[in-house]
Amino acid sequence: MGISTSDIAQLRNATGAGMLDCKKALDEAAGDMEKAVDILRKKGIAKAAKRAGKVAAEGMVYSYIHAGGRIGVLVEVNCETDFVAKNDGFMSLVEDIAMHIAAAAPRFVSSDEVSADVIEKEKDVYRVQLQEQGKPADMIEKIIEGKMSKFYSEVCLLDQSFIKDEEKTITQLLTEKTVEIGEKISVRRFARFELGEGIEKEQKSFAQEVEEQIA
Repeated sequence: MGISTSDIAQLRNATGAGMLDCKKALDEAAGDMEKAVDILRKKGIAKAAKRAGKVAAEGMVYSYIHAGGRIGVLVEVNCETDFVAKNDGFMSLVEDIAMHIAAAAPRFVSSDEVSADVIEKEKDVYRVQLQEQGKPADMIEKIIEGKMSKFYSEVCLLDQSFIKDEEKTITQLLTEKTVEIGEKISVRRFARFELGEGIEKEQKSFAQEVEEQIA
């Protein structure tokens, strides 16, 4: 039995969960709506989704320095109350996210931040590659969408696999913590700095390198 768009929409309206989570739950439940609701509740996704509309303006801005001062991260993680912002569990989460950013080097928080120019540039590269591979024209656009999903999972923080547990994404980590802590938690923005990034380093000739080694 196929899962229809209307089924997914119905489950989303009932639980507030995301479209992808609803589709997965319906697939797992073989289309049974009540079972799908139970699946989402057990995973905590439905509970977390109910807090999606809450205002999360508290939290903290955290700084993290890694690799002997070669990489630095500033990240703002939000919650609903100042009380939770001082909670050890929340602070530990913020540190984990900062460490992840240092290691995984995302470029954006979410796919919503990726500009149309960047998206079109990536699609053009994939399109040329697929044409050179001789892929049928009617399949190219479908293949490109799959490649774009992979692209987002590489450059968008929320879509990346968490470095401490690659079985879950950062979005799933935030969902778990929202359920655990009982408040909406979100990453608003971040900045990552890497020593020498963007600077064209001096190119030394072979003779110069030899002279420096001898000296």
